[in-house]
Amino acid sequence: MNTEHIVSSFNDDLNRIESLLLEMGGLVEKQLLEATKALRTEDRVLAKQVLKGDKRINHLEAQINENAIKILALRQPVAADLRNVVMTLKMASHLERIGDYTKNMARRTNTITKAEAFTGSIGTLVRMSELVQSMIKSALDAHNKRDAGTAQEIRIADEGVDQMHNTLFRELLTYMMEDVRNISGCMHLLFIAKNIERMGDHVADIAQEIIFLVTGEWPEDKRPKGDKTSKMIIGPDDISTEGS
Repeated sequence: MNTEHIVSSFNDDLNRIESLLLEMGGLVEKQLLEATKALRTEDRVLAKQVLKGDKRINHLEAQINENAIKILALRQPVAADLRNVVMTLKMASHLERIGDYTKNMARRTNTITKAEAFTGSIGTLVRMSELVQSMIKSALDAHNKRDAGTAQEIRIADEGVDQMHNTLFRELLTYMMEDVRNISGCMHLLFIAKNIERMGDHVADIAQEIIFLVTGEWPEDKRPKGDKTSKMIIGPDDISTEGS
């Protein structure tokens, strides 16, 4: 923390929740990395390790909540200190949700691998996840450095996740229409893709909260949103006939 307080224990309290948040963010980033590797390599053992790792994320959020409530009750922070505590609570909530989506990703990976189901378009899923991982890392760095500029770049980067989601949605629906045997596997992949897209949304929200933490103002511009899957309809004419 850059701000010094007369009561040194107040600084300790603020540093404590900041440290917990960074630890939680680092663990979420690691969990997503391992869940993605499990999906790419069809590694059920690694997927199950990711499922177990979610408990630590939940525990860290509980610790942040407990410490933040004590600060609010006993210190009654104002101005920048109040923003720090409240934004830490909000960011921890977003990280916990990303952890939940990662756990669901690992659970579906385990199901797909066990059933030896269709796993087309894995490459696009991996690229989506890698972009979100990069966004998480940048968000943690931006929070640590109080860098509103980088946070704004993260908000914009989320549109790339949405665009990949749009492409993948169309691809997987086409695979299902081409062969009904692909339906089960593709449905799980669609859910995984939506999980990753929602992770990107949560990281973009974290970036927005970092901007408010640093500047005291919410971004005036509306965050670009490129997810069009709720409006997509794929018909027989949309299926490629190349090679038939």
